Amino acid sequence: MLSWLLGRERRPLLALLLLAGAAWAFAELADEVSEGATRAVDVRLLLLLRTAGDPADPIGPPWAEELGRDVTALGGVGLLTFITLASAGFVALQGRPRLAVYLLACTGSGMLVASLLKLGFDRPRPELVPHGQAVYSSSFPSGHSMMSAIVYLTLGALLAAAQPNRRLKVYLISLAVLLTVSVGVSRVYLGVHWPTDVLAGWTAGAAWAFACWTIARRLRRRGRVE
Repeated sequence: MLSWLLGRERRPLLALLLLAGAAWAFAELADEVSEGATRAVDVRLLLLLRTAGDPADPIGPPWAEELGRDVTALGGVGLLTFITLASAGFVALQGRPRLAVYLLACTGSGMLVASLLKLGFDRPRPELVPHGQAVYSSSFPSGHSMMSAIVYLTLGALLAAAQPNRRLKVYLISLAVLLTVSVGVSRVYLGVHWPTDVLAGWTAGAAWAFACWTIARRLRRRGRVE
């Protein structure tokens, strides 16, 4: 099954299907959140990560909360910007300057879209539990989750495309997905996002990454990126 899905002639179709599915999921989720239909589920899932009878205390030993902050930092603007610039520099030094510029354009525009979405929905942060990290913006969608999906999935796809070995391709994509999921879960664990904020960030970020990958394939075929 995996071999069939990864066949060269089927990859563009698969990417378009994933793009459409992710975009549709985000639109449906945004509609439900706007109507307040997800409140009960959000509260239940958020409290599952808290000690029974003490919402101020995340589940697990004391070091788990510190680990959560370490993981959530992987989706921070500073670190993602550094990773993107470092990756673009690496690609440029390999003799692919146009691909480096394209990579910067994908992530930069994605960051702008994430900020605009936050301003548009302006959803308050969770008030049920103390925040385990300082926050300065609105809640929906999760910027950490969306930008992690954009950066890690885009980089994972570009790196995987350059590998001749199928196991390496699967490894790189799996690593990108693991990083994206871990960052999102840490946001809920720290009490700074509702679960639906994170899910929306994942779907919007994945849709953006799929779109960037699809466009990159077309540009490469036309000789506009290396």
